[in-house]
Amino acid sequence: MNNVRMYTTQVCPFCIRAKALLKQRGVEAIEEIRVDLDPGERNRMVEITGRRTVPQIFIGQTHVGGCDDLIALDQRGGLMPLLQAG
Repeated sequence: MNNVRMYTTQVCPFCIRAKALLKQRGVEAIEEIRVDLDPGERNRMVEITGRRTVPQIFIGQTHVGGCDDLIALDQRGGLMPLLQAG
């Protein structure tokens, strides 16, 4: 299974929802990068993604986007193949 990396904050409801969906799809470990604890990581997230909002989700080397993007990918049937590609 591909590794999952997610830029998050502690109280973000979209982060919680995205993590719940990933766990439902069998993801056991999510590398969580807390941008609320490290402003440098927020700057890095913006540099990499061009976005300021959390979550920002990566599956393997693919930037999926935010929570809505993850849900849309799942509804199109694209999430499981991406997770299993690794």
